[in-house]
Amino acid sequence: MSTPRFGRFSVFFPMWNEEEYLQRALNAATELGEELLAAGTVGDYEMIIVNDASTDATPRLADEAARLNPRVKVVHHPTNRKLGGSIKSGFAAATGDVVLYTDADLPFDMREVHKALRLMGQYEADLVAAYRFDRTGEGYVRVIYSFFYNLLVRVLFGCRFRDVNFAFKLVRRSVLDRVELHSEGSFIDAELMVSARKMGMNVVQFGVDYFPRTRGVSTLSSPSVIVKILREAFALRSSLNALDTAS
Repeated sequence: MSTPRFGRFSVFFPMWNEEEYLQRALNAATELGEELLAAGTVGDYEMIIVNDASTDATPRLADEAARLNPRVKVVHHPTNRKLGGSIKSGFAAATGDVVLYTDADLPFDMREVHKALRLMGQYEADLVAAYRFDRTGEGYVRVIYSFFYNLLVRVLFGCRFRDVNFAFKLVRRSVLDRVELHSEGSFIDAELMVSARKMGMNVVQFGVDYFPRTRGVSTLSSPSVIVKILREAFALRSSLNALDTAS
């Protein structure tokens, strides 16, 4: 038997009140993990649920899933830490050589991860991030918001990324060992990609079909979230400028 291209593969889902999506997400992740094992792409896999102080049945369902499946791990937040805090907890809990995070509502076909891993190997990428081919299904307000957000990232940091806040990031362990994330909110996607690029790491992007959320509520474009993103974006720029000055 040939040696797997990657050792352990970790996938984690930040969750807040995701009782309707939790089991479907785990089923899709399990199917993906078994496919990757069968193909010899990975040697092992694990699934992690980061429960961000949910008030519905998410904590109970997560613990039950972990009890029934030794590949499932659960991290419980006693208080709500938002997306940034959840992603940092997921990275801290992950033990894989490559780590994927995405949303519990599965905004893309999980089989796209096969392509992401191929691209990671083919281009020796440190981070592979997907962008959405078509976002019109979620409404023009969010499309316009995303356009200006990506423009802001380009202007502030000089990084030409597409759809920087899409929840499909596949990273090598070496990235997590070098990049220190500070964001507690939705800016964490941009912080990860910008920091990796500024440290000379290879960031590769590719397009995927997008399946918008059909249940629950997304708060990404709320005024309070936007204000926090701006504050954290300017804080990162100041930090990077200080590093450039020191060097």
